Order: sequence, then structure tokens, then C-alpha cells
Amino acid sequence: MAKSQNAAMITKAQLVKMLEEASDKGATKALCRIGLHDEDAVHDVKELRNLLDGWRDTRKNVRATIVKGVTIVVLSFIAMASWSEFKDKL
Repeated sequence: MAKSQNAAMITKAQLVKMLEEASDKGATKALCRIGLHDEDAVHDVKELRNLLDGWRDTRKNVRATIVKGVTIVVLSFIAMASWSEFKDKL
């Protein structure tokens, strides 16, 4: 097979540079689309992370509170059942 005379040859370094430039341009474009292109973007991301951490803590606390409440109800029911069973024998 004969190689084409018009085939473009690039070095590995040129390819890496082209890929880095393309990825930088794509990342910049994506950040612009979601509104994180300005100097306040760092603060916005930190605030979002703080909100997400707060949400996770709240969910964890709500679950713990529900488990505690159910446990108290079950133990109260057991205590009332025991009391009604043994109150005449005491």
C-alpha cells in the first residue's frame, strides 16, 4: 500500500497539546453553561457542598429520630402489656 502524499503527520507532543487545549476549551464551555465561569464559582461550589453536607446530616438525624421514636413506642407497648399482665400479682 502506498502512503498518501497529503497525509498529515503530528508528533505525540503535538497530539497531547491538542488534546489538552480541546479539553480545556470543553471544560470552560461546560462551566459557562452551568453558570460557574466567573470568579465567584469557587464560593458557589463551596456553598453547594455545605448545603449538601447539611442535607446529609439532616437526613441522618431524621432517620435516627424515627428509629428512636419507634423504639420508644415498642418499649412502651411492652411495658404497658407487662404492667397490665402483672399489676394484679404485685
